[in-house]
Amino acid sequence: MKKIFALLFLVLFMPSARAEWNPFTGEYENQILFDVGQGVNGGFIIAPPSQFVPFYIFHLQYSQPTTFFRLPARQSINIAQTVGMGSRYGWKWQDFSIPIGYLSEDIALLCWNDLYFAAGAGVGLQVQQNDRIGSKLLFQFKLSLGYHITDRIGTELYMQHFSNANTDRDNHSYAFYGAAITYNF
Repeated sequence: MKKIFALLFLVLFMPSARAEWNPFTGEYENQILFDVGQGVNGGFIIAPPSQFVPFYIFHLQYSQPTTFFRLPARQSINIAQTVGMGSRYGWKWQDFSIPIGYLSEDIALLCWNDLYFAAGAGVGLQVQQNDRIGSKLLFQFKLSLGYHITDRIGTELYMQHFSNANTDRDNHSYAFYGAAITYNF
């Protein structure tokens, strides 16, 4: 319940983002992001962090600043590797150790000094189709809370969801909670 109040506080009291300054990259034109995420067994867009599973994501992202309807944003090229082990909740997680490539855009919705809240979406492909997501085509949704440690280095906490957007009858999705480090140059 405390987490819900904290998020509500951020939404109500943080000023909306403005395109004059990009909270993702600051004054720089390029960003590299590396993150690690813990898998969650959930089929919803925002999966509750209640059923953690032996499923992980390692992700590398290259981004450039842009705007989206006058809001600061970043456009990105992403490569990710999912790694699963063992069985839990009826799934053999090692069967989902698959590389993913996708394009995405994150939009800063709120920012205050060095803190920002963003939402993003993307589209891409996983190398292999499987029983959990019945297609190679993937759609991505992400919520993140970021903080600039210095002008060049930042960190983000995120929730990320991949699914086939019901383009196939098998759509149990991948969901992750994780942390990232960013470097602007």
